[in-house]
Amino acid sequence: MWTEERLNGLLTAPSAALTVDLQRLSGDLLVLGAGGKMGPSLCVLAKRAFETAGKTARVVAVSRFSGGEEQNYLEENGVETIQADLLDPAQRAALPQIENVIYMAGRKFGTRGQEWLTWAMNASLPAFAAEQFRESRVVVFSSGNVYPLAPPPGCTEETPPAPLGEYAMSCLARERAFEYAAEAYGTKVLLYRLNYATDLRYGVLYDIAEHILEGRPVPLRMPRFNIIWQGSANEIALRSLLHTASPARRLNVTGPEILSVKETAIHLGAILGKAPVFEGREGESAEGEIALLSDASRACELFGPPAVSADTLIEWQGQWLLEGGRGLGKTTCFEKRDGSY
Repeated sequence: MWTEERLNGLLTAPSAALTVDLQRLSGDLLVLGAGGKMGPSLCVLAKRAFETAGKTARVVAVSRFSGGEEQNYLEENGVETIQADLLDPAQRAALPQIENVIYMAGRKFGTRGQEWLTWAMNASLPAFAAEQFRESRVVVFSSGNVYPLAPPPGCTEETPPAPLGEYAMSCLARERAFEYAAEAYGTKVLLYRLNYATDLRYGVLYDIAEHILEGRPVPLRMPRFNIIWQGSANEIALRSLLHTASPARRLNVTGPEILSVKETAIHLGAILGKAPVFEGREGESAEGEIALLSDASRACELFGPPAVSADTLIEWQGQWLLEGGRGLGKTTCFEKRDGSY
């Protein structure tokens, strides 16, 4: 039976490979922007991996923590928290200098109409942070949105960026700020380009299943997608601290499978006992089969395949909802092709 405790336990159980890597890592860990969808489980995963490795390294999580729930969860699991608005220069200056930094701060949804705030969070703030933490190793969360839409198997790290819309442009600006630090100061940086983490309470699978349960047509205008189990995505972020470099390295992070929206909806519908209805047809647009797809072969070579396959995630997602599992109310907007969020 699925429960929040079981899900959180799976998300924060360190693998042997993660434990070995964090045993090799010197210094403490600072996570900037730790209050989002992935941050709390990443911090607790890191803390448990350090403990399993026999290390007393600190894990320090920084966020506005506006809800309070995430901050309590972190502190109950041995993670130190600092409540701070990273856009405030004085609060930012007061943060401790720590050898390892995972930079998760960012903004996506609500960009339209408040583009100025998205650029402040995704472009201005990274420039300040890159200067402030120039002596640290830094894994910088980015997005596959910096790439153009592409046919399978998707874009590699060598594909030139071609961001569509202001959100994607601002993500590229975030990368450029840290690339500058890598070039100018020798900061060791890895640019972590993520496509669609899944933890059952949110993600593309949750969104498709919600359409089915509510009787809303599943849109097919973005015909294909990648996903990755959030536990594996967080492990890759932590293990990537050993792969930071100057000049900055780039890494696509997602699962190796390329999923069909239509076939996934049919699979989920069978689990949920309700046939999906669809809006449009796959590949009917002028762009054909191109979609937001990343080729994560390099990540698989470095860290192995994700611990949970896409097929298993689909089964888990259906069961989670059948058993009354909650959602976070944070849609992925996976169907968007115009870059407007």
